[in-house]
Amino acid sequence: MKKRWLFVFAHPDDESFAAGGTIAKLSGTGHEVVLACATSGCKGKSGEFQFATREELARHREEEQRSACSVLGVAELILYRYRDGELKSIDPEALAERIRSTIAELKPDVVLTFPPDGVTGHPDHIAISQATEKAVALAEAEYPEGRRPSFYYTSIPHYYDHCQDSGPKDTCPITARVDISDYRQHKGRALQAYRSQVYSVNRAYPGVMEDDFTVIRNYEYYTLVRANGQHVQDMTKTALSELPTMDLT
Repeated sequence: MKKRWLFVFAHPDDESFAAGGTIAKLSGTGHEVVLACATSGCKGKSGEFQFATREELARHREEEQRSACSVLGVAELILYRYRDGELKSIDPEALAERIRSTIAELKPDVVLTFPPDGVTGHPDHIAISQATEKAVALAEAEYPEGRRPSFYYTSIPHYYDHCQDSGPKDTCPITARVDISDYRQHKGRALQAYRSQVYSVNRAYPGVMEDDFTVIRNYEYYTLVRANGQHVQDMTKTALSELPTMDLT
């Protein structure tokens, strides 16, 4: 049965870094993918481009995101347009309510966002993770019994493999993986759409901007958090190579 999947992230490009291959696989196999992006990235780097204002950069990054969404097959892009870098300063209840209203309107079967550490420790990533988890719990009451959405964290365990620094140490256990081996080029081309973020792309995926996609691994990783209206507590740490395959049906 085909499903509706809602990905909720903080910035343009988050979806391609964290879940580009999964999104492309889902859309390529007939599922409907919706992406909600909280900010337009007006405080990000601008790469080879020069912008007179942050508003110009935000508009440019939105266009980059639309291009990436086209590559990945995203059916709908929802832009909240909060200020970049300020999600942590927004009333957490108000941010959760904004996301809850999206969930209530769309009734997705699956909702996915960053883990509590935001993968990189970015305050916007952490804020959107917390707000989305709260929003899912609130929205469950509007679903029929037995049809409440599954909720996952996305994880990028290899994000720092090519970086000099390192991410947060206390990461949550990963419970499943998605084989994206047939969709690595989709992820690579989506990342290429973010020319203004060339520094970040080269940092995590060196060579991708030059059409070398070998650095993109064959799997993307997830943690099941809620299912059937109940919190899932699985603190077992499993080797990445031994993780079960996530059910995309």
